[in-house]
Amino acid sequence: MKTNSILMKNILLFFLFLIPLAVQSQSNNAPSSYDPHEIAITGYLQTQYQRAQSEGISSFSGGDFSKNSRDRFIIRRGRLKIDRVDKYSSIVFQIDATQNGVQLMDAFIQLYQPTSKALIFTAGLFNRPFGHSIVYSSGFRDFPERARMFQTLMPRERDIGAMLSYHPKNIYKFITADLALVSGSGYAARDYDSKKDVIGNIAFKFDSLANKKFHLGFGGSIYKGTVRNDTENYYTFDGNSYISNTNISNVGYNAKRDYFGGNLQLQYDNTFGKTIFKAEYVAGTQPGVAASTSITGPLASQSFSAQPATDLYLRPFMGYYLWFTQQISQTKFTALLAYDVYDPNRKLKESDIGLNNGSTAGDIKYSTLGYGCTYVLNSRVKITLYNEHVVNDPTKLTGYTEDLKDDVFTARLQYRW
Repeated sequence: MKTNSILMKNILLFFLFLIPLAVQSQSNNAPSSYDPHEIAITGYLQTQYQRAQSEGISSFSGGDFSKNSRDRFIIRRGRLKIDRVDKYSSIVFQIDATQNGVQLMDAFIQLYQPTSKALIFTAGLFNRPFGHSIVYSSGFRDFPERARMFQTLMPRERDIGAMLSYHPKNIYKFITADLALVSGSGYAARDYDSKKDVIGNIAFKFDSLANKKFHLGFGGSIYKGTVRNDTENYYTFDGNSYISNTNISNVGYNAKRDYFGGNLQLQYDNTFGKTIFKAEYVAGTQPGVAASTSITGPLASQSFSAQPATDLYLRPFMGYYLWFTQQISQTKFTALLAYDVYDPNRKLKESDIGLNNGSTAGDIKYSTLGYGCTYVLNSRVKITLYNEHVVNDPTKLTGYTEDLKDDVFTARLQYRW
């Protein structure tokens, strides 16, 4: 009997270790909880139906549609997160399993002070600590996707490197600061040169002292990095047209990749329901290729790829988003309203794109109006209905002389554990 009792106790403890913790972290750069525990398994599954306005469109709402398809079922995210926390350290490992296969999302180790955990050192693969929405988990975010600007500037959000974070628990607990050194090539590419990128972020969060109903958050971020040029040419914009810079010494030139951002979060817990407003603005210089501002373009030209090298284009970009959510009369319904803009070249008018100035489709500005609602069935299940109206102003480029028919409707079912 004693042996059986011990065995049952061990089995019970084993399953208790596997049960997800009740309070999960809304930050991707943290374990499910910093309370010491052996193994915690958390995650979420997002399965959805989408209908596009046209077949085969390019989309930032879950990826491009297939050539002959405007309707699709996809697994948008299938996250499985495993973490362990002790007095001095923690480890986080997360994968994403969808119809496209299994990908590594997070893999990092954290070291911290055993008492306050105010100072945390993180090393491995983690979300870039830039702004508010990048680190905020997609399992908790009300809107189906991050804004177009962040999907372009920091695709898949992650990078490999090291980070030092400061979040005191004393009188200065309203401050959070991060300083990271990353490879700059993103989570899915090799570190292609000896240069490293630096990311700095500072955030402030305050709650009203009187009734705790009003919450204010704001912060600023900076990204200082480079992208290697592998040809004798690169292009800069002088305010009117692109200028070709040609020299044999441009092979190996490190083009500036600089971002500056600010963000704001407001929340009011009123009698009608929780009201939340969030906004971020980012501007700077983005290296890309002729037809795209994404930095995945020039990475294909590195020595480990069989593709030919491609000239870099340095563009002065600008982007922002405005997110508004309103809980409906203390019910399980929440109304969603969003507007975001990404302008790859803020110094070039849309009506001038396609003229004899070297401009391409990579210079076109897009704005997106999103609206919909969520229904929270319980603490684990959420249903989202959301429509995105995507607009690009007419240009002189063939294929872009009028607004593209690229709106997308999404119906999503999410289960989080």
